[in-house]
Amino acid sequence: MSNSADPHKGAGRRPRWRPVRVLTGAVFALAGLIFFTSFNTAKGTNIRTDASLLKLSDLIQERSHKNGELDESNGSLRDDVESLAQRDSGGTKADDARLKALEENAGTKKLSGDAVTVTLADAPPNATAKLPGYPEPQPNDLVIHQQDLQAVVNALWQGGAEGIKVMDQRLISTSAVRCVGNTLILQGRVYSPPYKVTAVGDPGKLKNALAASPEIQNYMLYVNAYGLGWKVDDDGAVTLPGYSGTVDLHYAKPVE
Repeated sequence: MSNSADPHKGAGRRPRWRPVRVLTGAVFALAGLIFFTSFNTAKGTNIRTDASLLKLSDLIQERSHKNGELDESNGSLRDDVESLAQRDSGGTKADDARLKALEENAGTKKLSGDAVTVTLADAPPNATAKLPGYPEPQPNDLVIHQQDLQAVVNALWQGGAEGIKVMDQRLISTSAVRCVGNTLILQGRVYSPPYKVTAVGDPGKLKNALAASPEIQNYMLYVNAYGLGWKVDDDGAVTLPGYSGTVDLHYAKPVE
């Protein structure tokens, strides 16, 4: 009986794949898929740049500026319509006085009086804990958040504010103070910090309401610990603009 190996023995069997070879092949296949996807996404451009983000930022700023122009145009047209309506109105003086009061409460008319302005600003990006016992700040500790602005607005209303302006826009009952990232989006326009909130009313009551707010007291901890911006100014007599945007309500509808 010969001990030599038969070269044809087992010729019909399937080759046995070793686990290491299978894993290596899978890694190379995955790498090839990633390279192809990256090439297809880049389309010959450098996907490590922020060009697409810059384009989106430019688009947002352009739309914000356009919305501002449309608001001004809408406000001017509204003044013309109201002027014509008053000229042709057959109402009594009592009706006119009632309409004027409604317009003032709605915030569509200018409002003059003594005012207080609150300014909120981000802390320096390299800020460290200024008080002993406080941990080093996280990025979220150094920026103004939506709830901070909302706390200021709510406190000023509680303090008897007759009207409030955030940045250059008058607030009305349907205004929503919203932040996306480190920017404020208010009534279709975009703003960056520092944020200014101006309220017409009794300055003493307004400042007392700010000091009594639990949310603002919590914010002041971050002001003292990490250097978030906080400033309250007596403005004296100021005039708030009337709201010039649309008053139509937009809401979701079920798909039919």
